[in-house]
Amino acid sequence: MAGGEWLLAASLVTCAAFAIWGEALFARLAQPGWFALIFLWLFGVVLASALAVVRHADHVAEILGEPYGTLVLTLSVTAIEVMSISAVMLHGANNPTLVRDTLFSIVMILLGGVVGAALLLGGWRHSEQHYNLQGANAYLGVIIPLAVLTLTLANFTTTTPGPTLSFAQQAFLLVIACGLYLAFLAVQTGRHRGYFTSDGADETPPPALPRAASSLYWHSGLLVAYILPVVFLAEQFAHPVDYLIETLQLPAALGGVIIAVLVATPEAIGAIRSAMANQMQRSINISLGSVLSTTGMTVPAMLLVSYLTRHEIYFGLPGASDVLLLLTLAVSVVTFASGRTNVLQGAVHVVLFAAFVMLLIQQ
Repeated sequence: MAGGEWLLAASLVTCAAFAIWGEALFARLAQPGWFALIFLWLFGVVLASALAVVRHADHVAEILGEPYGTLVLTLSVTAIEVMSISAVMLHGANNPTLVRDTLFSIVMILLGGVVGAALLLGGWRHSEQHYNLQGANAYLGVIIPLAVLTLTLANFTTTTPGPTLSFAQQAFLLVIACGLYLAFLAVQTGRHRGYFTSDGADETPPPALPRAASSLYWHSGLLVAYILPVVFLAEQFAHPVDYLIETLQLPAALGGVIIAVLVATPEAIGAIRSAMANQMQRSINISLGSVLSTTGMTVPAMLLVSYLTRHEIYFGLPGASDVLLLLTLAVSVVTFASGRTNVLQGAVHVVLFAAFVMLLIQQ
């Protein structure tokens, strides 16, 4: 195996170990030390595989160029996200808030922590950075209605009790999420693709990579090869996550946060690295594109999974989280309204992320 791809072998060995000795490995979860070992083992391998997916997606991105490159990255991570949520949701007792908690956690991690860190660190190193204002507005113009319709609307509907949507309302949400995302892709890859490329002359261009077809096939093949074991490992990871929630009686929202950290970490690294390398446009494409793919692709996928498996989903956020979501979306509109970034904007987003962490500890 080529140098640097030993992780693929480690991922396959882990799959084999849990396929053969899975029951025995999970039988001792009541022992704290053993639980920590299994949890960290699975979390580490899935996270490392996701990072490898991002690494190869980055190579594909450089070969294809923007905006197709970022699109490959977000689609790859979205696939991991859907697999992880589905595995935990379908394993063990029904957790109707898992999808909601995961979506909210991803939005806050990306729009709060990642955007904040990228603007703060990028601004600290480069003073002021530039990006294409039209592209950022296009992202937010779709993110805001999808996020509010998904995570807030159910709190105010009366057709069904609680923070839920009726079948007709879910069908409407599925159709408009898919429709808006497809419309966005048409804009991003068609006549307005220039919105998503840098218009700042001071931005540092990424290093050129060979555009040979063989290089494209190689990285695309490895990208798929790293994703496939995650399908199985995500199902195994559901065991320790369910143990935390069902046996140890920890807050149900913790499951969503764990999945969100697993999914958002690779893109967080990519976005922050891009900002520090003075490639703010790419950083924004990654962070806002990830939020958009979560609301535009993950939501319809989980609605279909819910319908096919008869697992109920709660969508409406509780009061404090609902307010924090709306505040974060409003601040994002202000932040991405000038085409320039600075450390103050980053500090504000970091504070919003800190508020999210605070609400996890004490609602």
